Amino acid sequence: MEQMGQEHEDSGQTLELYKLYVELADRVSQRRVDASKFYITILSALLAVVPFVLDGGTPPDVRRLVFLLLGLLGLLLCVVWVVNIQSYRQLNGLKFRVIHEMEEKLPFAPFAREWELLRAEAEGFRYRRLSRVEQWVPALLALPYAILVVLSLVR
Repeated sequence: MEQMGQEHEDSGQTLELYKLYVELADRVSQRRVDASKFYITILSALLAVVPFVLDGGTPPDVRRLVFLLLGLLGLLLCVVWVVNIQSYRQLNGLKFRVIHEMEEKLPFAPFAREWELLRAEAEGFRYRRLSRVEQWVPALLALPYAILVVLSLVR
């Protein structure tokens, strides 16, 4: 009888720990979204400087220097953003591995079931993880910055 009470207590603790851990995984995902918003804002603001530099009053040498600096800064931020995305993907991946291990001790495993359904629905269509798709955004935003660097180097 005492062992049965202990099992019930253990499953209650596992459930509470599971809920807490799922919340922590969600927070990591939210931080990732917030980080992406930050990078998009900064990179957009840097591109907003370009029309002012293109104004006829800016000397060509100054324009080239500003384009070079903006381009290099933008490219650097895009690289840092990709590294940031990879770090969050790795962290979330590990969190969900732990969540799946916890689910083995619970009566129902919602995340494991979700992945089963996703694989079944994805027949004929290859599911692309959002973190993989997400990496295209900094790559695409790097293009105008690469163009700025090239423009700064061409006389």
